[in-house]
Amino acid sequence: METKKYRALVVRESEDKKFTSAIEELSTENLPAGDVLVRVLYSSLNFKDMLSASGNRGVTKKYPHTPGIDAAGIVEKSSSADFKPGEEVIVTSYDLGMNTSGGLGQYIQVPASWIVKKPANMALRESMIFGTAGLTAALSILKLVDHGLKEGSEILVTGGSGGVGSSAVSILSHAGYRVTAVNGIYDESSFIKSMGAAEVIEIPDPAESAGKPLLKERWDAAVDTLGGNLLAFALRSVKSNGAVTCCGNAASGDLSLTVYPFILRGITLYGIDSQNCPMKTRARAWEFMAGRGKYPWLESISTEVKLQNVIPAIEKIKAGKHRGRIIVDMQD
Repeated sequence: METKKYRALVVRESEDKKFTSAIEELSTENLPAGDVLVRVLYSSLNFKDMLSASGNRGVTKKYPHTPGIDAAGIVEKSSSADFKPGEEVIVTSYDLGMNTSGGLGQYIQVPASWIVKKPANMALRESMIFGTAGLTAALSILKLVDHGLKEGSEILVTGGSGGVGSSAVSILSHAGYRVTAVNGIYDESSFIKSMGAAEVIEIPDPAESAGKPLLKERWDAAVDTLGGNLLAFALRSVKSNGAVTCCGNAASGDLSLTVYPFILRGITLYGIDSQNCPMKTRARAWEFMAGRGKYPWLESISTEVKLQNVIPAIEKIKAGKHRGRIIVDMQD
């Protein structure tokens, strides 16, 4: 198949160890080896993409590099019997956008084992409003459902205005749960309530609960997206035999806690790894999101930018001034 020129965000490292980003023209012949070549129509921006674009070696080891852990598009070429040219597909996580050229390029080439066929009742653009953030939220919710969470249960969601948090608030409220969300650094209570949260609370002051191994039982379960003190707050505040999911460390990777939530209340802590979770689990999460019908909030939590405007959008994430989801239209 003939090679094609395409545009992509490229992050380069200078001799003085500084990182710069620009939209460049590349060739498909330089893409990494893979079973399936996908023409990317939509991508989205995530916290991890900002880290990659900032030169974070914990995410991306070698530069120049094209970030983008999310991609949705059409199969253009395939050596796998599982995928045919013309099929609409979703690729998220694994190594995409980390050390493998990612979804902020108009083409990606990846192993077939990384690809999910787009659910029939979900549009490609809609899939990127969910993206890795929505997938992570859905995986968290399914853990709670499998734990025994019933419709109408009261759920705490931390980071309610962020990508994963806003997705969790939206999916949970749409599915019939009563959601309490923790506000962000900036006041986003109106935005969070517009997604269906019944209540929005301010970030708890760690000093007020310092030294307390347990707090008042308030929620049946919790979805924590930030880590640190908020995760500790959730674990100490969930009702007996409840569960908490943990999927992020934007607040902190540290957890200061006693064993008492676990041995006196029987709390279960579930870790959520959306990057490397099994394909069967991943496909179930996408079908779960697609099977809930149309989400009235979908457009309100998303901002769309073109590829040429993606750099300022990444800077907004870096400054902590974004809310909801940022999707990227990759088409010329």
